[in-house]
Amino acid sequence: MHPGAWWLWSLGLGTAATRTTNPLLLALLIAAAGYVVATHRSAAPWARSYTAFARLAAAVLLIRLAFTVVLGSPIPGTHVLLTLPEVPLPHWAQGIRLGGEVTAEALLFSGYNGLQLAALLICVGAANALASPARLLKSLPGALYEVGVAVVVALTFAPHLIADVQRLRAARRLRGRPDRGIRGLLQVGLPVLEGALERSVALAAAMDARGYGRTAAVPARVRRTTTALTLGGLLGVCAGTYGLLTAEGGTYGLPVLGAGVVAALAGLRLGGRRTPRTRYRPEPWGVHAWLVAGSGAAVAALLALASVRDPQALHPGVVPLVAPTLPLWPAAAVLLATLPAFIVPKEPS
Repeated sequence: MHPGAWWLWSLGLGTAATRTTNPLLLALLIAAAGYVVATHRSAAPWARSYTAFARLAAAVLLIRLAFTVVLGSPIPGTHVLLTLPEVPLPHWAQGIRLGGEVTAEALLFSGYNGLQLAALLICVGAANALASPARLLKSLPGALYEVGVAVVVALTFAPHLIADVQRLRAARRLRGRPDRGIRGLLQVGLPVLEGALERSVALAAAMDARGYGRTAAVPARVRRTTTALTLGGLLGVCAGTYGLLTAEGGTYGLPVLGAGVVAALAGLRLGGRRTPRTRYRPEPWGVHAWLVAGSGAAVAALLALASVRDPQALHPGVVPLVAPTLPLWPAAAVLLATLPAFIVPKEPS
Protein backbone atom coordinates (compact mmCIF):
# COMPACT_ATOMS: atom_id res chain seq x y z
CA MET A 1 0.00 0.00 0.00
CA HIS A 2 1.32 3.44 -0.96
CA PRO A 3 1.96 5.46 2.24
CA GLY A 4 0.47 8.58 0.66
CA ALA A 5 -2.87 6.78 0.39
CA TRP A 6 -2.95 6.24 4.15
CA TRP A 7 -2.22 9.92 4.76
CA LEU A 8 -4.93 11.03 2.32
CA TRP A 9 -7.35 8.65 4.03
CA SER A 10 -6.52 10.01 7.48
CA LEU A 11 -6.68 13.62 6.29
CA GLY A 12 -10.14 12.92 4.87
CA LEU A 13 -11.24 11.55 8.23
CA GLY A 14 -9.75 14.59 9.98
CA THR A 15 -11.61 16.91 7.61
CA ALA A 16 -14.82 15.04 8.36
CA ALA A 17 -14.19 15.46 12.10
CA THR A 18 -14.00 19.24 11.67
CA ARG A 19 -17.47 19.31 10.11
CA THR A 20 -19.36 17.99 13.14
CA THR A 21 -19.51 18.22 16.90
CA ASN A 22 -22.01 15.38 17.27
CA PRO A 23 -20.40 13.07 19.85
CA LEU A 24 -22.02 9.98 18.34
CA LEU A 25 -20.57 10.68 14.88
CA LEU A 26 -17.18 11.58 16.35
CA ALA A 27 -17.13 8.37 18.40
CA LEU A 28 -18.05 6.39 15.29
CA LEU A 29 -15.23 8.11 13.38
CA ILE A 30 -12.72 7.30 16.12
CA ALA A 31 -13.91 3.68 16.22
CA ALA A 32 -13.54 3.36 12.43
CA ALA A 33 -9.99 4.71 12.49
CA GLY A 34 -9.07 2.47 15.41
CA TYR A 35 -10.48 -0.61 13.68
CA VAL A 36 -8.42 -0.01 10.55
CA VAL A 37 -5.28 0.52 12.63
CA ALA A 38 -5.94 -2.64 14.62
CA THR A 39 -6.27 -4.74 11.46
CA HIS A 40 -3.39 -3.30 9.41
CA ARG A 41 -0.81 -1.96 11.85
CA SER A 42 2.62 -3.50 11.38
CA ALA A 43 5.17 -4.45 14.03
CA ALA A 44 7.55 -1.58 13.19
CA PRO A 45 8.54 0.82 16.00
CA TRP A 46 6.81 3.80 14.38
CA ALA A 47 3.54 1.82 14.31
CA ARG A 48 3.36 1.84 18.11
CA SER A 49 2.65 5.57 18.24
CA TYR A 50 -1.13 5.13 17.90
CA THR A 51 -1.54 4.33 21.58
CA ALA A 52 0.35 7.47 22.53
CA PHE A 53 -1.85 9.58 20.26
CA ALA A 54 -4.95 8.00 21.81
CA ARG A 55 -3.71 8.85 25.29
CA LEU A 56 -2.93 12.38 24.16
CA ALA A 57 -6.45 12.71 22.76
CA ALA A 58 -7.94 11.56 26.07
CA ALA A 59 -5.72 14.02 27.95
CA VAL A 60 -6.83 16.88 25.68
CA LEU A 61 -10.47 16.06 26.34
CA LEU A 62 -9.97 15.91 30.11
CA ILE A 63 -7.98 19.16 30.15
CA ARG A 64 -10.71 20.89 28.15
CA LEU A 65 -13.33 19.78 30.68
CA ALA A 66 -11.09 20.74 33.62
CA PHE A 67 -10.63 24.25 32.26
CA THR A 68 -14.39 24.60 31.95
CA VAL A 69 -14.91 23.52 35.55
CA VAL A 70 -12.22 25.82 36.97
CA LEU A 71 -12.44 28.84 34.67
CA GLY A 72 -16.09 28.70 33.69
CA SER A 73 -17.66 29.00 30.26
CA PRO A 74 -19.52 31.75 28.37
CA ILE A 75 -22.29 29.27 27.56
CA PRO A 76 -25.34 30.08 29.73
CA GLY A 77 -26.98 27.22 31.55
CA THR A 78 -29.70 26.45 34.06
CA HIS A 79 -28.78 22.87 35.05
CA VAL A 80 -26.23 23.46 37.83
CA LEU A 81 -24.22 20.34 38.63
CA LEU A 82 -22.03 21.75 41.42
CA THR A 83 -20.89 25.05 42.83
CA LEU A 84 -17.20 25.66 43.54
CA PRO A 85 -15.87 28.39 45.85
CA GLU A 86 -15.38 31.46 43.68
CA VAL A 87 -12.15 33.43 44.00
CA PRO A 88 -12.68 37.22 43.78
CA LEU A 89 -10.60 38.85 41.03
CA PRO A 90 -9.65 42.52 40.53
CA HIS A 91 -11.68 44.79 38.29
CA TRP A 92 -9.18 44.61 35.44
CA ALA A 93 -9.85 40.86 35.13
CA GLN A 94 -13.49 41.28 34.13
CA GLY A 95 -14.82 38.35 32.12
CA ILE A 96 -12.61 35.82 33.92
CA ARG A 97 -13.67 33.87 36.96
CA LEU A 98 -12.21 31.14 39.12
CA GLY A 99 -14.74 28.72 40.51
CA GLY A 100 -18.46 29.33 40.68
CA GLU A 101 -21.33 27.36 39.20
CA VAL A 102 -20.63 24.47 36.85
CA THR A 103 -23.54 23.76 34.52
CA ALA A 104 -24.32 20.75 32.38
CA GLU A 105 -24.64 22.95 29.29
CA ALA A 106 -21.11 24.31 29.69
CA LEU A 107 -19.64 20.84 30.23
CA LEU A 108 -21.42 19.43 27.18
CA PHE A 109 -20.27 22.32 24.99
CA SER A 110 -16.67 21.84 26.11
CA GLY A 111 -16.94 18.07 25.77
CA TYR A 112 -18.19 18.32 22.18
CA ASN A 113 -15.33 20.61 21.16
CA GLY A 114 -12.75 18.59 23.08
CA LEU A 115 -13.95 15.37 21.46
CA GLN A 116 -13.62 17.01 18.04
CA LEU A 117 -9.97 17.86 18.73
CA ALA A 118 -9.41 14.37 20.13
CA ALA A 119 -10.77 12.86 16.90
CA LEU A 120 -8.30 14.95 14.89
CA LEU A 121 -5.42 13.63 16.99
CA ILE A 122 -6.67 10.06 16.55
CA CYS A 123 -6.72 10.51 12.76
CA VAL A 124 -3.14 11.83 12.73
CA GLY A 125 -2.08 8.96 14.97
CA ALA A 126 -3.69 6.48 12.57
CA ALA A 127 -1.63 7.86 9.68
CA ASN A 128 1.55 7.63 11.77
CA ALA A 129 0.79 4.01 12.64
CA LEU A 130 -0.09 2.88 9.11
CA ALA A 131 2.23 4.79 6.77
CA SER A 132 5.97 4.17 6.73
CA PRO A 133 7.80 7.54 6.94
CA ALA A 134 10.77 6.27 4.93
CA ARG A 135 8.55 5.03 2.10
CA LEU A 136 6.62 8.30 2.17
CA LEU A 137 9.85 10.27 1.77
CA LYS A 138 10.84 8.09 -1.18
CA SER A 139 7.54 8.88 -2.91
CA LEU A 140 7.88 12.67 -2.71
CA PRO A 141 8.73 14.63 -5.87
CA GLY A 142 12.27 15.88 -6.20
CA ALA A 143 11.34 19.53 -5.59
CA LEU A 144 10.02 18.66 -2.12
CA TYR A 145 12.84 16.35 -1.10
CA GLU A 146 14.55 18.74 1.33
CA VAL A 147 11.25 19.73 2.92
CA GLY A 148 10.19 16.08 3.01
CA VAL A 149 13.30 15.05 4.92
CA ALA A 150 12.57 17.64 7.62
CA VAL A 151 8.92 16.56 7.82
CA VAL A 152 9.79 12.86 8.02
CA VAL A 153 12.35 13.48 10.76
CA ALA A 154 9.71 15.45 12.69
CA LEU A 155 7.08 12.75 12.19
CA THR A 156 9.38 9.95 13.33
CA PHE A 157 10.51 11.79 16.48
CA ALA A 158 7.47 10.80 18.55
CA PRO A 159 7.41 7.09 17.50
CA HIS A 160 11.16 6.66 18.14
CA LEU A 161 10.87 8.48 21.46
CA ILE A 162 8.05 6.18 22.56
CA ALA A 163 10.00 3.09 21.45
CA ASP A 164 13.08 4.24 23.40
CA VAL A 165 11.04 4.86 26.55
CA GLN A 166 9.39 1.44 26.33
CA ARG A 167 12.73 -0.29 25.74
CA LEU A 168 14.44 1.45 28.66
CA ARG A 169 11.53 0.84 31.03
CA ALA A 170 11.56 -2.86 30.14
CA ALA A 171 15.33 -3.01 30.76
CA ARG A 172 14.93 -1.33 34.17
CA ARG A 173 12.18 -3.74 35.16
CA LEU A 174 14.40 -6.71 34.26
CA ARG A 175 17.12 -5.28 36.52
CA GLY A 176 14.67 -4.74 39.39
CA ARG A 177 14.87 -0.94 39.24
CA PRO A 178 11.91 1.44 39.45
CA ASP A 179 10.47 2.56 36.12
CA ARG A 180 7.55 4.68 37.36
CA GLY A 181 7.21 7.93 39.20
CA ILE A 182 9.46 10.98 39.20
CA ARG A 183 12.59 8.98 40.00
CA GLY A 184 12.04 6.52 37.18
CA LEU A 185 11.25 9.33 34.75
CA LEU A 186 14.44 11.21 35.60
CA GLN A 187 16.61 8.11 35.26
CA VAL A 188 15.02 7.17 31.91
CA GLY A 189 15.14 10.69 30.48
CA LEU A 190 18.93 10.93 30.10
CA PRO A 191 19.35 7.70 28.05
CA VAL A 192 16.42 8.75 25.88
CA LEU A 193 18.03 12.11 25.11
CA GLU A 194 21.36 10.37 24.47
CA GLY A 195 19.70 8.00 22.01
CA ALA A 196 18.01 10.91 20.23
CA LEU A 197 21.38 12.67 19.89
CA GLU A 198 23.03 9.53 18.51
CA ARG A 199 20.25 9.11 15.94
CA SER A 200 20.64 12.74 14.88
CA VAL A 201 24.38 12.32 14.35
CA ALA A 202 23.84 9.07 12.44
CA LEU A 203 21.19 10.71 10.27
CA ALA A 204 23.48 13.64 9.49
CA ALA A 205 26.30 11.27 8.52
CA ALA A 206 23.99 9.22 6.32
CA MET A 207 22.65 12.35 4.59
CA ASP A 208 26.18 13.61 3.99
CA ALA A 209 27.28 10.23 2.57
CA ARG A 210 24.34 10.20 0.16
CA GLY A 211 25.04 13.67 -1.17
CA TYR A 212 22.11 15.39 0.49
CA GLY A 213 21.64 18.94 -0.81
CA ARG A 214 23.41 18.33 -4.12
CA THR A 215 21.65 20.18 -6.92
CA ALA A 216 21.98 20.04 -10.68
CA ALA A 217 22.75 23.01 -12.89
CA VAL A 218 19.63 24.31 -14.67
CA PRO A 219 19.24 27.37 -16.91
CA ALA A 220 18.26 30.66 -15.30
CA ARG A 221 15.03 30.86 -17.28
CA VAL A 222 13.95 27.48 -15.92
CA ARG A 223 14.58 28.66 -12.35
CA ARG A 224 12.58 31.86 -12.93
CA THR A 225 9.74 29.93 -14.54
CA THR A 226 9.71 27.46 -11.67
CA THR A 227 9.54 30.26 -9.09
CA ALA A 228 6.77 32.08 -10.96
CA LEU A 229 4.67 28.94 -11.40
CA THR A 230 5.08 27.79 -7.80
CA LEU A 231 4.34 31.18 -6.21
CA GLY A 232 1.52 31.92 -8.63
CA GLY A 233 0.03 28.50 -8.07
CA LEU A 234 0.12 28.83 -4.30
CA LEU A 235 -1.49 32.29 -4.51
CA GLY A 236 -4.15 30.85 -6.79
CA VAL A 237 -4.84 28.02 -4.36
CA CYS A 238 -5.22 30.51 -1.49
CA ALA A 239 -7.48 32.83 -3.51
CA GLY A 240 -9.59 29.95 -4.82
CA THR A 241 -10.00 28.44 -1.36
CA TYR A 242 -11.06 31.83 0.01
CA GLY A 243 -13.54 32.15 -2.84
CA LEU A 244 -15.06 28.76 -2.09
CA LEU A 245 -15.45 29.60 1.60
CA THR A 246 -17.20 32.93 0.97
CA ALA A 247 -20.56 33.53 -0.63
CA GLU A 248 -19.28 36.39 -2.82
CA GLY A 249 -16.52 34.32 -4.40
CA GLY A 250 -18.55 31.28 -5.32
CA THR A 251 -18.34 32.07 -9.06
CA TYR A 252 -14.58 32.47 -9.35
CA GLY A 253 -13.43 30.23 -6.48
CA LEU A 254 -13.38 26.86 -8.27
CA PRO A 255 -11.71 28.04 -11.54
CA VAL A 256 -9.02 29.96 -9.64
CA LEU A 257 -8.40 26.98 -7.36
CA GLY A 258 -8.06 24.63 -10.33
CA ALA A 259 -5.67 26.98 -12.16
CA GLY A 260 -3.60 27.38 -8.98
CA VAL A 261 -3.29 23.63 -8.49
CA VAL A 262 -2.21 23.13 -12.11
CA ALA A 263 0.38 25.92 -11.89
CA ALA A 264 1.76 24.63 -8.58
CA LEU A 265 2.08 21.09 -9.93
CA ALA A 266 3.87 22.40 -13.02
CA GLY A 267 6.27 24.37 -10.79
CA LEU A 268 7.00 21.30 -8.72
CA ARG A 269 7.59 19.30 -11.87
CA LEU A 270 10.13 21.82 -13.15
CA GLY A 271 11.69 22.22 -9.70
CA GLY A 272 12.41 18.51 -9.60
CA ARG A 273 15.12 18.98 -12.24
CA ARG A 274 17.35 20.65 -9.63
CA THR A 275 17.36 17.52 -7.47
CA PRO A 276 18.54 14.55 -9.53
CA ARG A 277 17.57 11.43 -7.64
CA THR A 278 16.86 7.86 -8.59
CA ARG A 279 14.29 5.62 -6.94
CA TYR A 280 14.91 2.00 -6.16
CA ARG A 281 11.60 0.17 -6.56
CA PRO A 282 9.22 3.14 -6.84
CA GLU A 283 6.07 2.87 -4.75
CA PRO A 284 3.18 1.76 -7.00
CA TRP A 285 -0.13 3.59 -6.78
CA GLY A 286 -2.63 0.89 -7.62
CA VAL A 287 -6.32 0.21 -7.28
CA HIS A 288 -6.14 -0.31 -3.53
CA ALA A 289 -4.46 3.07 -3.04
CA TRP A 290 -7.19 4.79 -5.06
CA LEU A 291 -9.88 3.06 -3.00
CA VAL A 292 -8.25 3.94 0.32
CA ALA A 293 -7.72 7.59 -0.58
CA GLY A 294 -11.17 7.76 -2.16
CA SER A 295 -12.87 6.38 0.95
CA GLY A 296 -11.35 9.13 3.08
CA ALA A 297 -12.27 11.79 0.54
CA ALA A 298 -15.82 10.41 0.32
CA VAL A 299 -16.25 10.58 4.10
CA ALA A 300 -15.04 14.19 4.12
CA ALA A 301 -17.28 15.20 1.21
CA LEU A 302 -20.39 13.51 2.59
CA LEU A 303 -19.92 14.99 6.08
CA ALA A 304 -19.40 18.43 4.54
CA LEU A 305 -22.62 18.00 2.55
CA ALA A 306 -24.47 16.82 5.64
CA SER A 307 -23.27 19.83 7.63
CA VAL A 308 -24.92 22.08 5.04
CA ARG A 309 -28.10 20.06 4.56
CA ASP A 310 -28.75 19.16 8.22
CA PRO A 311 -26.64 21.40 10.49
CA GLN A 312 -28.77 20.70 13.56
CA ALA A 313 -27.99 16.98 13.46
CA LEU A 314 -24.25 17.47 13.01
CA HIS A 315 -24.02 20.32 15.53
CA PRO A 316 -26.40 19.46 18.39
CA GLY A 317 -27.28 22.38 20.61
CA VAL A 318 -26.72 22.58 24.33
CA VAL A 319 -29.11 25.47 25.08
CA PRO A 320 -31.74 24.18 25.61
CA LEU A 321 -30.23 20.93 26.82
CA VAL A 322 -31.11 18.12 24.39
CA ALA A 323 -29.66 14.67 23.81
CA PRO A 324 -27.72 14.26 20.52
CA THR A 325 -29.23 12.00 17.90
CA LEU A 326 -27.46 9.76 15.39
CA PRO A 327 -28.30 10.85 11.80
CA LEU A 328 -28.53 7.76 9.64
CA TRP A 329 -26.96 8.69 6.32
CA PRO A 330 -24.04 10.66 7.85
CA ALA A 331 -23.37 7.65 10.09
CA ALA A 332 -23.41 5.39 7.03
CA ALA A 333 -20.97 7.78 5.36
CA VAL A 334 -18.59 7.51 8.32
CA LEU A 335 -18.68 3.72 8.00
CA LEU A 336 -17.03 4.12 4.58
CA ALA A 337 -13.85 4.87 6.54
CA THR A 338 -13.61 1.15 7.42
CA LEU A 339 -13.31 0.17 3.74
CA PRO A 340 -9.47 -0.21 3.91
CA ALA A 341 -9.86 -2.87 6.59
CA PHE A 342 -11.58 -5.17 4.07
CA ILE A 343 -9.89 -4.38 0.75
CA VAL A 344 -6.23 -3.83 1.66
CA PRO A 345 -4.18 -7.03 1.93
CA LYS A 346 -2.46 -7.45 5.28
CA GLU A 347 1.30 -7.43 5.40
CA PRO A 348 2.87 -10.80 6.26
CA SER A 349 3.98 -10.98 9.88
